[in-house]
Amino acid sequence: MQASDFFALPASLARFAHFFPAAAAPWDWLSQIGPALDAAEFPALELEIPAGVRLEGRVWLHPTVKLPAFATIIGPAWIGASTEIRPSAFIRGHVIAGEGCVLGNSSEFKNCLLLDRVQAAHFNYVGDSLLGNGAHLGAGAICSNLRLDQQNVTVRAADRTYDTGRKKFGAVLGDGAEVGCNAVLNPGTLLGRRALVMPAMAFGGHLAANTIAASRPAVSLLPRRD
Repeated sequence: MQASDFFALPASLARFAHFFPAAAAPWDWLSQIGPALDAAEFPALELEIPAGVRLEGRVWLHPTVKLPAFATIIGPAWIGASTEIRPSAFIRGHVIAGEGCVLGNSSEFKNCLLLDRVQAAHFNYVGDSLLGNGAHLGAGAICSNLRLDQQNVTVRAADRTYDTGRKKFGAVLGDGAEVGCNAVLNPGTLLGRRALVMPAMAFGGHLAANTIAASRPAVSLLPRRD
């Protein structure tokens, strides 16, 4: 199992490509977020920072980033072009976001890599997670990153169970993956490309590409009879 099974690093993040090899296990990318940011040169900021936006540590925001009236961004953090940060967003260190992302209102981001066009727009928690190009979290969707017994997070795939060696590991969402409103992804969840998790359910394990996870079988809607 390798990162290229789920996504490809976009051109907007090419400067970090050395740290995120396609052949690595996807969870190994999480350990490279910090070193990638440590090695990056952070240019001077070229956009006006609203008075209510708190910046702390090494932070780079592309000049086209849209900032709210109030938010907290703790570095190291690298936020790409045309990304929108919404009110009360909490970016809590070791965050890389590509182009055209939405880091939503009252959402928290910590040690995560968001590729281009990621949408985490409302009341989300994204910790120790990788979100592929065009991935989407519905309102209230949570990437849980710590087991209740606080043991290493394992990944249950079709071929075997992997010990990631990580105490904290949230989710990997492949390109175009979707998670419905108020769903919870258990630690170590892997969603393949264009995999879909329906709203208001807890899901864990590996969901193959182009597959839908639902809490109950689909029900056909018959025409009304008056």
